[in-house]
Amino acid sequence: MKPKHSGGSAAVSADQLIEKLEVPVDPELLVLALTHRSFAHEAGGIPTNERLEFLGDAVLGLVVTEALYRRHPERSEGDLAKMRAATVSQRALAETARTLDLGGYVLLGKGELATDGADKDSILSDTLEALFGAVYLAHGLERARALVERLVGPTLDAAADLGAGLDWKTSLQELTAELGLGVPSYDIVGVGPDHARTFTAHAVVGGEVHGTGAGPAKKIAEQRAAAVAYETLRAIDGVGATPGA
Repeated sequence: MKPKHSGGSAAVSADQLIEKLEVPVDPELLVLALTHRSFAHEAGGIPTNERLEFLGDAVLGLVVTEALYRRHPERSEGDLAKMRAATVSQRALAETARTLDLGGYVLLGKGELATDGADKDSILSDTLEALFGAVYLAHGLERARALVERLVGPTLDAAADLGAGLDWKTSLQELTAELGLGVPSYDIVGVGPDHARTFTAHAVVGGEVHGTGAGPAKKIAEQRAAAVAYETLRAIDGVGATPGA
């Protein structure tokens, strides 16, 4: 079976993807998991992978939550929530998808192909979740659990050591509350065309900018700005060790 992109992209054998997943999946189900809505629209409204993504998101959340709960009995609910958020974030899932070269298998419409959709974090993360959903349907929870734990294992392992970096915005807000500086706010400016927009965020605390960050999405820019502000305020005020570290 060789699903082909809509457009000039080279066809890639889905059999290679099955070898990487190490889990057999029915060809029709696999193609469905790889069908982005842009391709489906150009193909006359065929089914997309969005329902499988919805299912896979739930499977991923359950597996990661249980794994963190069992691995870290000493951690609070708040710490576990941050660790889970870091593990299942769009950016983390996209990086995992890249280890599978998943972008080469996704069925995309011409518009997405023209704007490098095969390497967009949102498309890669959604498709990975759809694959988790497909494996769950094909083999049940235990086989899906094994796949999720194998693929996101490195992120799960790292989550315990990230400390404040698990969610810089939350950590910054906790720090500013501790210092009596109020709630941080973010001034955001976006430049460039819609398909290649870059956002710059300024983290404002007590009326002053303490951190600036840029990225392809507002949330990423805010997190980067919050990271700079967090470290800046810690250095100025001599606050202790990074939370959760």
